[in-house]
This record gives sequence, C-alpha cells and structure tokens, in this order.
Amino acid sequence: MPDDLVRSYGYLTLGSRLKRIGERLQADVQRLTAARGFELHGALWTMLFAVDLNEPVAVGELAQSLGIAQPGVTRALAQLEVRGLVRPLKSETDQRVKRVALTAQGRKLVDHAKRELWPLVTQAVAEICDGLDGPLLDQLAAIEDALTLRPLDQRAAKPRKE
Repeated sequence: MPDDLVRSYGYLTLGSRLKRIGERLQADVQRLTAARGFELHGALWTMLFAVDLNEPVAVGELAQSLGIAQPGVTRALAQLEVRGLVRPLKSETDQRVKRVALTAQGRKLVDHAKRELWPLVTQAVAEICDGLDGPLLDQLAAIEDALTLRPLDQRAAKPRKE
C-alpha cells in the first residue's frame, strides 16, 4: 500500500487532498495564533474577518459570501458572540433579518490581527506557494511536502533568511 493513499490516487481524490491541505493550514494558523495568546479556532478567524469586511452584515449574506451553509454561519457567530467579539443587530426594515457587527473587543482583535498576524500568515503561505509551477498535482505535492518539512506556524515564527 502506498505511504500516502490520497496522494497516490491523483485527481480521483483531489477533493480529499484539497480538504486535507486546508485543514492542515488552519491547524498551523491556529497554533500560530495560540502561541501569540489568541485562542480562536481557524474557521472563526475567517468569520470574524468577513464580518469586519462587510459590517453590519446579514447572516444570509455571510453564508453566501463564504460559500457555507447558513446553520454553520449561525453556529460560528454564536461562538463569536459568546466570546464578546460580535453582537447581533436587528434590521430596521425587516425583523426577520439578523445582522451582526463587531463589538469594541472584536474590533480591537481584528485590528491587532491585521497588524500582527496577517503579515505573518501571508509571508508563511507565500514562502510555500511562490514559485510553484507545473501540473496541479505536482504543486499540491510541493505544498504538502513544504508543510511537512516546516509547518506554517514555524515559518511565521522564524522567517527564512534570504
């Protein structure tokens, strides 16, 4: 049996492979943020940033813009609300529409992340992806190999020397 069955099946298991890479990147980002004192799951960061980009934003609009089901958005927003990072707003025109916005604490966290975390994550992902060329499966292999060699959180913590 191959060491990496998902990789060995090529295009047949492309969805599984992309999901695996995505989950690995999210886990690395979570370790990076936790090491800097932020205990927030990777998927919640995406939700927080989406609220920041469009606030105040309706739950349905968030679901559509993120490409995920509305119940998933509702659960994520509930977790952010419990942490005091977002607050619900009632629509003035349609009481059925639930909108959300960042709280002062949420705004502070997002602003800090934009300054301190985004550049680190962007640099670490760019280090892995810049220069990729060739067939998609070869590029995915290069990403997986790079993450195995040096995870994203380690790349962000200690940028490589040029």
